Amino acid sequence: MKLQKILYLLPLVLSTPVINAQALQNDPEISKMVSEIKASSLENTVVKLVSFGTRHTLSDTKSKTRGIGAAQAWVKSEFDKYALESNGRLTSKIDYFTIKADGRRIAVDSQLGNVMATLKGTDPTDDRIFIISGHLDSRVTDVMNTTADAPGANDDGSGVAAMMELAKIMSKRSYPCTIIFVAVTGEEQGLYGARHLAEMAKAEKWNIVAMLNNDMIGNSLSSGTRLSNNTKVRVFSETIPYLETEEEARMRKSINSDNDSPSRQLARYIKTATEQYVPQLEVELVYRNDRFLRGGDHTPFSQNGFTAIRMCEMNENYDHQHQDLRTEKGVKYGDLPEFMDFDYLRKTTAANLASLSNLASAPRSPRNVGIEVKDLTNFSTLVWEAPEGKAPYGYQILIRSTADSQWQKTIFIKETKAEIAYSKDNFFFAVQAVDELGHLSLAVFPKPIR
Repeated sequence: MKLQKILYLLPLVLSTPVINAQALQNDPEISKMVSEIKASSLENTVVKLVSFGTRHTLSDTKSKTRGIGAAQAWVKSEFDKYALESNGRLTSKIDYFTIKADGRRIAVDSQLGNVMATLKGTDPTDDRIFIISGHLDSRVTDVMNTTADAPGANDDGSGVAAMMELAKIMSKRSYPCTIIFVAVTGEEQGLYGARHLAEMAKAEKWNIVAMLNNDMIGNSLSSGTRLSNNTKVRVFSETIPYLETEEEARMRKSINSDNDSPSRQLARYIKTATEQYVPQLEVELVYRNDRFLRGGDHTPFSQNGFTAIRMCEMNENYDHQHQDLRTEKGVKYGDLPEFMDFDYLRKTTAANLASLSNLASAPRSPRNVGIEVKDLTNFSTLVWEAPEGKAPYGYQILIRSTADSQWQKTIFIKETKAEIAYSKDNFFFAVQAVDELGHLSLAVFPKPIR
């Protein structure tokens, strides 16, 4: 099947052929997967997670019905059910690790565990890995209360339910690269599960292309202000990479790429994919790593040099977040399913699926993307190398003015060099690889070539 249609294109001067550009068409298979997401299925998962009473990181690990151990066993058992329809490609495990007492939120040395399902890629030469996560643990007002009921319906039953829904649907399909679905633990105690996974990935040199963290994506009504919005979701992304070297910092400052980190490119990608495939849901890009002075499970991945973002609902309700179950002055407190918006959760889950399935289906990103600066001219010349692995159908050049944060124009090109009638003084550029079905790689910001 040939490339159907690429995003709109205004008249440009080019040194290489350009395809006539039209509105981008959906991949029918991804549209079908999006339609398979059901609010009722997500609700059933959240209710089941709540039934374990508490999922506190340091709660009971022996009971079959209550505590973090029972919840971990159930999530793994669900992964194992999905594996039956995966032609042997999906496998699951609980990755146990020991955390030393920290004098803060880990009182004694403790064994924790991340529940992981790995969907192996079909191409043995493709070492790319994509990760999607939610955190399994929950808490009440006192973060050290390990026994009180802590339902954790939205925080973060919503993220775990979304991740599991993607595992169920996507494991029936095949992708050239590997996808890891994970319910991490220890988030409320200090991001321990995510940090363990990120540090293991770095030590073992995993080629993680993108990490999508979902934390609180199922509530549409804010506390206090009583704002209601089930048509927007926030995506947080870092601006300056945590592991930026001195040379990278000099380059960033010289080319003014402060708003073009790999994580920022991932966030823009999610916005495009979501608004293409998910009706009545708009992605609000938040230009900070997380909420003000707060963090999430994507942060350890960013700190270890990986491209990672956090998805979070537009409006947080603090009456139903980190609260003891109680009623005061007619107000019911606690993170219970009754306070969630499951159709909103369906849409935020669909945003994850549209983004992840496109990324996992796409070619690798182009290599050594550069912009020529040897001559002063009002044209810009971009050059790059083909990605490793299967050759792409072509490439897409992204363009935006320096006054804008979102890409405004695109050019499709078959070659690996283009001269375009846009001045590098007034515009930013990036390049993506694209396959015959229109799946796009992450965009790469160019570096100067003298």
